[in-house]
Amino acid sequence: MERRSFLKMSAAMGCAATVSGCNSSSSDVEVVPPTPPVGSDEKLNWSACLVNCGSNCPVKVYSKDGVITRVESDFTIEDEYGDHNVRACLRGRALRKRVYAPDRLKYPMKRVGPRGSGQFERISWDEALDIVADKLQNTIDQYGNESILFTYNSGAAYHFSGKQCLYRLMNLKGGYLNTYGDYSWAQLYKAATYTYGSARPGWKGSSMSEMKNSDLVLMIGYNPSEIRMSGSGEAYDFLMLKQQNNFKTILVDPRYTDSAVGKEDQWLAIRPGTDAALIEAIAYELITNNRVNQEFLNDYCVGYDENTMPAGVDYSESYKSYILDNPTAGDMTPGTNAKTPAWAAAITGIEENVIIDVAEQLANASAPFVQIAASLCRQAAGENNTRAGYMLPILLGQIGLPGTNGGGLCSGSSFSAPKMPTGSNPVGKKISFFTWTQAIEDGENMSVLKDGVILPEDQLDANGDGKLGHNVKAIINYAGNALVNQHSDTNRTTEILSDESKCEFILVVDNWMTPSAEYADIVLPDVSWLETEDLVNQSYAAGDTATLVQMSTGVEPMFESRPIYDVCVDLAKRMGVEAEFTEGKTREDWLNEFYASAKAAQPDLPEKEVMLTQGVYRKYLPNGSYIVHEDFRNDPVANPLPTPSGKIEIYSERLAELSQKWDLADGDVISALPKYVPTWDGYEDAATKDDYPLQLTGYHTKGRAHSSYHNVPWLREAVQDAVWMNPIDAQQRGLQTGDLVRIFNDRGELEVPVKVTPRIMVGVTALGQGAWVRFEGNIDKGGNLNTVTSQRPTPLSKGNGQHTNRVQITKA
Repeated sequence: MERRSFLKMSAAMGCAATVSGCNSSSSDVEVVPPTPPVGSDEKLNWSACLVNCGSNCPVKVYSKDGVITRVESDFTIEDEYGDHNVRACLRGRALRKRVYAPDRLKYPMKRVGPRGSGQFERISWDEALDIVADKLQNTIDQYGNESILFTYNSGAAYHFSGKQCLYRLMNLKGGYLNTYGDYSWAQLYKAATYTYGSARPGWKGSSMSEMKNSDLVLMIGYNPSEIRMSGSGEAYDFLMLKQQNNFKTILVDPRYTDSAVGKEDQWLAIRPGTDAALIEAIAYELITNNRVNQEFLNDYCVGYDENTMPAGVDYSESYKSYILDNPTAGDMTPGTNAKTPAWAAAITGIEENVIIDVAEQLANASAPFVQIAASLCRQAAGENNTRAGYMLPILLGQIGLPGTNGGGLCSGSSFSAPKMPTGSNPVGKKISFFTWTQAIEDGENMSVLKDGVILPEDQLDANGDGKLGHNVKAIINYAGNALVNQHSDTNRTTEILSDESKCEFILVVDNWMTPSAEYADIVLPDVSWLETEDLVNQSYAAGDTATLVQMSTGVEPMFESRPIYDVCVDLAKRMGVEAEFTEGKTREDWLNEFYASAKAAQPDLPEKEVMLTQGVYRKYLPNGSYIVHEDFRNDPVANPLPTPSGKIEIYSERLAELSQKWDLADGDVISALPKYVPTWDGYEDAATKDDYPLQLTGYHTKGRAHSSYHNVPWLREAVQDAVWMNPIDAQQRGLQTGDLVRIFNDRGELEVPVKVTPRIMVGVTALGQGAWVRFEGNIDKGGNLNTVTSQRPTPLSKGNGQHTNRVQITKA
């Protein structure tokens, strides 16, 4: 803020306290962003926050003499909704602290102590790259390309000089072991695929702007005000749409989140992992009161009742029969195991009369917009929980119409921006992203039918089974703290990584000495976002405002950090594929080519010379509003879904077959119908309920995006890392807000403060995920949720059930 404006504002606020006596008009208190004084040598460049929150927000970076002096948010237009600035949240505004963090990696380093000891010595870039090239080539020669794995990474979403460069390099050298799924949406992908025919409707549902045509918005587990905070993001869109249209909003969540405060009409506090039971009880009310859209179910769906079952499958296997617990078609008499509101109330913690009322509200709504959050799919039965959620709009026939959504995450507006081409991976084998620790220990015995391994068809036996046939021997980790911090059961993970006879080489490329970097054999320092050039788009969850940001820099890479593109060129030279990697292009050639491609897709995009000054190109595109399945609804014959039947599959013959063929662990369920499934560590799990009486779920805090930004003290002060606990549970344990508590189960123990609040239901606790693990002895003093989460994969996607935990909490 300019000093003049600050003084005006201070004077106006002071006068306001006396009510009269001076001019306190809005012009006097207008807050103007600071600008360099005339003649100053302070330089302005535009950059972006490329963390994986779903939005790539632009930031203005001021520097002087090669040092960043301040970072500001976008503030360039009048800022009325629809023509508004893309304001970075508190994380993006703290970027200077992140770039200049004390734990910034400065030089290439080689491990000299045991893995995980944090003992490294500085080496030259030549020595580091010689070692990396040699280790990767030796792994290929000795074990094959399929023994090299990239662990999940999302800490730097560059379009040019990012992880794509490493994928490109390895593909030119024969490939690497593929993975499928991710920590955010693995179960969601499968739920959408087996219901709607592809993963896309699970993460690309109707545009959020379609809420303006809705009279009831039901958000199950969805929390935009904390996870989608960008100025162009879903939180701002939701707030403005709610204010302008005043549709009724019902939120279902164990916590009373910031998305609820002042914006919800009704909050339903639910026990984690029991959402499917709630939905089945609502379905019971809709069916028994004749409120389902029978015509829609007959014409567009498979598996609802006797009229819609696949050939050869009896009515007793239908969804209607399951809900009513009645195997006789045409008989509406409920059986003893009918999914009634009374049955669900005992499981979910939501009162019977409330469930009945919500069912009536949904049935009476002219255009209900139903959104099932990704949080549901990070549970031990996440696939079924998510599939169950899709049943609400399906039963009501509220699919493909204005103001509706099929249950998926909202689609956002988007501009095209090219990414570094990776080429094709010659290795045809895949494992789940979540089973990589198993692949280190026993990859050779991992199989298709037991572990979800995907093999080329010519490697399958007559039963469709086959083994992976090898262990993971080398790991490449680029900007990915999931190697240790974000993966489940930290104690087990670090035990596996510490054994150098198993995974023989680990390369980490990052900006900071993260908990994952401590387990590297070679650490390479990457440049930060504020030290490089790139053209990036808005990412995947930026709401109804599409953007392109032309990143540039006024500072040199710090210490000896280097862009990964340059590193990969040097590695490609050592590994004999430099010409193929560069295609004869310089860095500038690639960047100019990418910009030209983006401009061809968006002809109104200014020339690059203009964008280097302008920084951000934006368009608010609600009129491009997308209604998921609209074409299918209008003409299901001409526009069939990519399911085997071409229809919405309530009953999936593919899942029925998998349930018979796959070798499932005790208690795991794959079902043809979406069903509530009691699980390990769930609310009804008798094996853990007595020793660990509290459910513990995770959530995304405002201070971090996953684990990114944890090393910025400002943000840890702004957003406390504390476990939420209901006052009743706290009183039973003699706890008050601020007390240091032990959270433990048979997987580990951590210490954090407790936050006692009625904003979480009794019997449930919640801890923000992503805090950096810091063991002192056997206790994690960093407060990492994954100290107590399980590596047991979910049945269908072999994904992560990290929101399914039972713990005990006592005063430390």
